[in-house]
Amino acid sequence: MQDKFPIAVKAVVIDLDGTLLHTAPDLAEAATRMASELALPPIDLDTVKSYIGNGVSRLVKRVLVRDMTAEPDAELFSRALPIYEKHYMDVVSAQSRPYPGVVEGLQALKQAGYRMACITNKAEKFTVPLLKATGLFDYFEMILSGDSLPKKKPDPMPLLHACEHFGITPQELLLIGDSLNDTQAARAAKCHVFCVPYGYNRGRSVDELDLDAVVPTLLDAVKLIKKA
Repeated sequence: MQDKFPIAVKAVVIDLDGTLLHTAPDLAEAATRMASELALPPIDLDTVKSYIGNGVSRLVKRVLVRDMTAEPDAELFSRALPIYEKHYMDVVSAQSRPYPGVVEGLQALKQAGYRMACITNKAEKFTVPLLKATGLFDYFEMILSGDSLPKKKPDPMPLLHACEHFGITPQELLLIGDSLNDTQAARAAKCHVFCVPYGYNRGRSVDELDLDAVVPTLLDAVKLIKKA
């Protein structure tokens, strides 16, 4: 497998939650506040971490039913979602920080001349303030949030949109993520994909996923690619 490295790419797109930023503490704080307001049982950080990855709406549903796929009562959900969003907006960047190697990795990618985008399933109203507050916003030429396009990861649409924006083929694009959502989107788009091992893959190891490489940090990813 090693003989395929370095992979030649022109652009790198990077996931947000669990890849660039450790956002779970703030997502969990908002969940705790929502649960308290709705008189639901408290919820711990590790449980919330396992619920991250499909956007805030699905996270709220999982917190309400404490299950990955079950649907909550529609009336309860319609009450809960604005409560969660209000609390999350209040704490969106209170404890969220870049993971080790992220800033150095972004600097190295920029210096090497790769074009960069952030592609996340998080809604734009949370994504932009969060990236600005953590100092990462200006690294990206484009930011695609979960509500920027009609479909989000694991659908390939955001990645194909990025290819169109950059004027490149999918084979010239690398996605760096942390979860099944990312690998499924990349494979559907026929892009390259690396995963970091420290993120939010529903509590499962990324080694099980269909990917090109597991990279300890964003900075390590730079060593496995070259400019196409």
